[in-house]
Amino acid sequence: MDQLLRVMNFNVSSDGIGAGEHQSPERPFGHDHPERLFAWAGATASWPMRTDPGGSRGLDDYFTRDFDRNIGAEIMGRNKFGPQRGPWQDHEWCGWWGQEPPFRTPVFVMTHHRRPSFTLSDTTFHFVDGDPAMVLARAREAAQGKDVRLGGGVTTIRQFLDAGLVDTLHVAVSPVKLGSGLRLWESPDELLDRFHLEVVPSPSGVAHHLFWRR
Repeated sequence: MDQLLRVMNFNVSSDGIGAGEHQSPERPFGHDHPERLFAWAGATASWPMRTDPGGSRGLDDYFTRDFDRNIGAEIMGRNKFGPQRGPWQDHEWCGWWGQEPPFRTPVFVMTHHRRPSFTLSDTTFHFVDGDPAMVLARAREAAQGKDVRLGGGVTTIRQFLDAGLVDTLHVAVSPVKLGSGLRLWESPDELLDRFHLEVVPSPSGVAHHLFWRR
């Protein structure tokens, strides 16, 4: 069985923007109110950071619950890992997620500036300088037969799309406009030369866009 490269639960605004342009330690997504994009996931019963009982069931919860299914490794861009640019000045920075990262697999962080791998809980971060095909080959080997999740951000997903390496995408389009930022697309129709598309609306107002390779 093939190891798929999957984009899962990636969030964009109705105008296709996945992140703002001025990321900082205080603003991981570069815009002031990321909850406007992600509220649908945080409201579900399966949201991994949930500390109180309850939460919604149904379609949104299905996607939240599915996030870890058959995933053996993750690939992310450096901007998803942290706000630093250029050579690493602070090796104390270990990501946005604290001592218990939610990945629980090897994670391959794409960067032109290497740093040693490290492990937090059951997640090991590797810092790799290479083209998408090379990084995917390493991630597939580490995934030991399971699928690889492409975690983002926008620039990284576009790189893998342009290289023709993405097998499936789930993009949650939230009913808000951000106006400016890093744009995944002008329209999802841009991907229809390479992917089939089904759009499933949710009662939360989010439209789940499901793409699979033609």
